[in-house]
Amino acid sequence: MSSEQWAVLIEESGKVHVVELTSGTVKIKGLGVFDPQATLDGISIGDTVTIGQKELRRLPPRLPELSKGMLRRAQTISAKDAGFFVARLGIGSGDAVLEAGIGSAGLSLHIARALGGTGIHTTVEPRQEHAEVGLENLRRAKSVWQEFPQHHHVEGRIEDSTDAIKAIHSTYDAIILDLPDHPPAIAAVAECLSKGGRLACYCPVTSQLEAAWEACESAGLQVEWAGELMEREWGRASRGGMRPVNGPFGHTAFLLVAQRL
Repeated sequence: MSSEQWAVLIEESGKVHVVELTSGTVKIKGLGVFDPQATLDGISIGDTVTIGQKELRRLPPRLPELSKGMLRRAQTISAKDAGFFVARLGIGSGDAVLEAGIGSAGLSLHIARALGGTGIHTTVEPRQEHAEVGLENLRRAKSVWQEFPQHHHVEGRIEDSTDAIKAIHSTYDAIILDLPDHPPAIAAVAECLSKGGRLACYCPVTSQLEAAWEACESAGLQVEWAGELMEREWGRASRGGMRPVNGPFGHTAFLLVAQRL
């Protein structure tokens, strides 16, 4: 598909807008009423454009921009944790990845980018209202990136959907679960994990982390790592030098990675 279907615009404050280049006057949240195609015609990457009272710069639709400007409903997995999952599970070109709990597709965008044009990405989500938002964010990415994996979506709970999941692909190189209750899902899909493949869990509280650990061991998986990633931002001090930015440490959730040996 053409990369001219969507445009990424960023305000001076850093707020990102992902605008569909439709013809005709429409109202776009945060920007007002205008004709996207006519307004942005001839505005190249790096150029600025004034819409209403705002001056915006057009940027390429890369992963950070699409993530910042994504539609949101459910809480999203941050780039900090998504990057860890992609790296620790070894997700790359040609892999098959199963993801349960798509939410707004924050993690899904990172997976799709890593898989490129030769991977298989299967998502599972029981809540239609969340899936609609997440799938729209994936549709945007597919329309602007040169490479995008073969994507399949299954509606329902993952423990009730194993037949549909296996019909798409018999085994998966990586499985990532972002769910309120991990043990039933782990028991259901552990057999879908290829030998040497890895399963990861995103756990908001420690009781979920412990339950996921026990479920992985019961399913014959070996826990490789469990813990949290902390993020601390730094900025320039008023009198020169650098110092930590005031605010809490960037804790998001507890993560677990297990492998099928």
